[in-house]
Amino acid sequence: MNERIERAYAQRPRKWVFELCTALVVAALLVWSCTALETSGTTQSGSKIALNILSGIFHPDTRLLFSFTTQGVPYLLLETICIAFLGTVVGAVISIPLAFLSASNLTPRPVAFLGRMIIMAVRTVPAFVYGLMFIRVTGPGAFAGLLTMSLCSVGMVSKMYIEAIEDLDVRVLESLDAAGCTSWQKIRYGILPQLLPNFASTAIYRFDINLRDATVLGLVGAGGIGAPLIFAMNSYRWNEAGAILAGLIVLVLIVEWISTKIRVKLARG
Repeated sequence: MNERIERAYAQRPRKWVFELCTALVVAALLVWSCTALETSGTTQSGSKIALNILSGIFHPDTRLLFSFTTQGVPYLLLETICIAFLGTVVGAVISIPLAFLSASNLTPRPVAFLGRMIIMAVRTVPAFVYGLMFIRVTGPGAFAGLLTMSLCSVGMVSKMYIEAIEDLDVRVLESLDAAGCTSWQKIRYGILPQLLPNFASTAIYRFDINLRDATVLGLVGAGGIGAPLIFAMNSYRWNEAGAILAGLIVLVLIVEWISTKIRVKLARG
């Protein structure tokens, strides 16, 4: 038996030559593509700009970092959190009836198919495009970011809600029905205890995503910390950009730690 294994191992196909050639080709293509990189509007190289950004993070503008005015980092971070949080709440609330209408185990198939098509259409458009659309409607500001986050949340949260609804344990409902429970009692004691942990975990996860998206939406004027960040970088004020990035990094780490603890608590009960 051992001899057969050793013989099969000795006769195994040698692919290291092919893998080595593939790695060399990929490395050559990467080097060749890097030669086409250009930086417009500045004579500094890309590596120099990256070093300036890192230097700004480690040497931030403390006046901006600890300023409690409307132009300071704490206020901008608070505005970003509010946009992400309210957008998540509004999107999660809208997603609940839409998810129940789109669940194939609760509604007729034509209705469920129509609901899924609506969700798919909402998810098709990127958040950046929604931000540009709402800015034209409401004007630049945090309200445009809130509407964008809400609509973007509906696409993902509804899909996750549908999966949770379709994974319901129907045996619990059958046992409650056999016990003579009313429809409200079946919802209260059979459906909600199964769905609430999944719904809350999905909403928290979406809040993490919205917090990052809200930063990007600031680039188009939809409120938050994105606009001051891009202005500081375009003006080569690396200390100000470093202060904003440092505050954003700390905020994301804190929110990630808290949300992870909450999700673990919900998952384990």
